[in-house]
Amino acid sequence: MPRILQKRELSDEDTLFVLDCPDIARACAPGQFVIVRHGEGGERIPLTIADSSAPDGTITIIFKKIGLSTKLLGILEEGGELDDVAGPLGSPTHLENFGTVVCIGGGVGIAPLHAIAKGMARAGNTVIAILGARTADLLLMEDEMAAIAEEVLVTTDDGSKGVKGFGTDELSRLIEEGRNIDLVVAAGPVVMMKAVCDLTREFEIPTVVSLNPIMVDGTGMCGGCRVSVGGETKFACVDGPEFDGHLVDFDLLMQRQRTYLDEEKESVERCRALDSLDEGRKGNSARG
Repeated sequence: MPRILQKRELSDEDTLFVLDCPDIARACAPGQFVIVRHGEGGERIPLTIADSSAPDGTITIIFKKIGLSTKLLGILEEGGELDDVAGPLGSPTHLENFGTVVCIGGGVGIAPLHAIAKGMARAGNTVIAILGARTADLLLMEDEMAAIAEEVLVTTDDGSKGVKGFGTDELSRLIEEGRNIDLVVAAGPVVMMKAVCDLTREFEIPTVVSLNPIMVDGTGMCGGCRVSVGGETKFACVDGPEFDGHLVDFDLLMQRQRTYLDEEKESVERCRALDSLDEGRKGNSARG
């Protein structure tokens, strides 16, 4: 079973695992993902590969602890093992020397963006990274992106780091300054990607988005991850996860993302109960 070689708590919400997965590490390419499962009856969790090393036989994944399954995943420690890691899945990023590529990511969407930016830089592109988060504490992979990109621009909703505002504000500024941009790649919350595409469409800048819709099997059989692209039904797990952002029906995508809202709320309540149990155990251990 895949072993956890390294665990890093990037924030109160986000955890990084470096996994021993030599077969996946040798075969994967930027933009692809894996499906992780742990525990009896555990949920299948799709996670884009943030980094990989074929010589070391490792892949890096980052996940946000927002539901019961990811909370339980986050309890695992270095040396622990996952039940399943299936991949690489999905179509790789199309890499070529476009010229100047702006990679814009929000929240945990910065994780897949890292591997894509790395591939774009290797292909000879000048990479400009725009990284957004709600607060400075939730900003991911700034140092790793700085090692790849010619320029890293940071935005936070509350102004605790970088520019106060959103990634689209910085993208708009680059456009207004007349910076030559040959391609934009966006990954993050759906509403953020939609805003990016609304902006770049106006200036006819080609834009690729990395989608993470509801997904179950990851092989195109269940149809759970279907999205409308240019009026055609596509499956993010096999046709994507990357698509021409100007063709994606984001309104339909956001509607579908709310399909299991009630179940997600129930899961959150169970997570709170789990957190309370953990705090109680810690308190008893400290008193003992």
